[in-house]
Amino acid sequence: MTPEHFLEFARVLPEPLLLVNSDGQILATNRPVTDMLGLRRQELQEKKIFDLAIEPHHKISAYLKACSRSRAMVLGSLTLYNSHGKTLVCRCQGAVIQPWSEESLALILLRLEERKAANINFVLLTKKIDELAKEIQGRKQAEEALLKANQELELRVEERTTTLKQTLKELQLTQTHLIQSEKMSSLGQMVAGVAHEINNPINFIQGNLTHTEQYIENLLKLLEKYQAYYPNPPQEIQDIRAAIDVDFIVEDIIQVINSMRLGTKRIEAIVKSLRNFSRLDEAELKAVDIHEGIDSTLMVLAHRLEGKDYRYPEIKVIKQYGKLPNITCYPCKLNQVFLNLLTNAIDAIEDSFFSDNCSMLNSKIAEEEIGKIKKPTICITTEILDAKWITITVADNGSGIEAALHSKIFNPFFTTKPVGKGAGLGLSISYQIIVEEHGGYLSYDSIPMKETKFVIKIPINKS
Repeated sequence: MTPEHFLEFARVLPEPLLLVNSDGQILATNRPVTDMLGLRRQELQEKKIFDLAIEPHHKISAYLKACSRSRAMVLGSLTLYNSHGKTLVCRCQGAVIQPWSEESLALILLRLEERKAANINFVLLTKKIDELAKEIQGRKQAEEALLKANQELELRVEERTTTLKQTLKELQLTQTHLIQSEKMSSLGQMVAGVAHEINNPINFIQGNLTHTEQYIENLLKLLEKYQAYYPNPPQEIQDIRAAIDVDFIVEDIIQVINSMRLGTKRIEAIVKSLRNFSRLDEAELKAVDIHEGIDSTLMVLAHRLEGKDYRYPEIKVIKQYGKLPNITCYPCKLNQVFLNLLTNAIDAIEDSFFSDNCSMLNSKIAEEEIGKIKKPTICITTEILDAKWITITVADNGSGIEAALHSKIFNPFFTTKPVGKGAGLGLSISYQIIVEEHGGYLSYDSIPMKETKFVIKIPINKS
């Protein structure tokens, strides 16, 4: 919504409305706001909301941030100055119109209501609630009489309803797991297909590089002989030789071939990692190298580990691999667990890093202090416990998990991520794969705003 669209929309409404962006800049207002504050519309559009309110800058910024991230109305309170220097205590309701993105700030619609008017509305609302309460009380008495007469029937209905709810929940969870498994299967097929399509032209390039190098060596030998027998060629040839810098080409062309060969080797390694991740031919129990699965998963997530800007930092991965035997397991499903745990670790680090940077910038700390922010790190450790068990640990120094949430982490559909970023199934499915399908253990330990560590313990030989 543009300020012009806002004015068309708000002109006919009696409520005081403001259109601001997430930086607090006032973009547009309607007539009730100018009447309330005693300021002209032009004067308001030259100000920020911070200029009109008594509340501290950081509290208003936090409220605007909450509005820009919520899909519902966010209630708040602002104390505003009017043109006579008096203060107006207002209740405000904020709603995002245009969500924040890298290209633009969020547009937020603020609805103001002076506390006096709000109090009048509250009195009317209270009166209405009292009337409704009396009506509800009468209905409740009638319902209690009916409940007493039908108590046994109600108990049976309740028991049946509970059973049906539990069955429905189990069916929904099973359906969701099937959908998630189908997504992973589709991802595996896509990755395997991409790897196959890349592999063919790379083999073609790799095979032709050897012939190209031999052809170039032969041409260079021929050029050397021409120079030996014709040391003083015509002036036209000398001019061309000087223009293309033959001596530099002779020195550099072999290095160019070697660089191309290194590039194809790198692509071959990437293709191998993609194939290891998909493992379409390994849906059943099979003895595999766990480290290959972890490395291939890291390759799939490489674009998120590299970092982009101050919001998406480069993440260092420390691999502390022990000497493990091949593990009998379901390789594709274990890769799914690695993908879930590493994705959660990256999300936690990005959230923590962004919060740390914002805190330092808001508090106006010197630039040299910003360099002291913790370095984003994921540490992956594998080791043998005894002749029957191994452990795989994925630790990150991200935002951590609050103690109050520890009992819910493995619950289906539970997530702390914003809408659209997670369905709350990753850890639930991972727990099912490790505990139920591999007979292992999945546990974790977390210190809020410091670190989180997930530990997988699985048998070496799944029977």
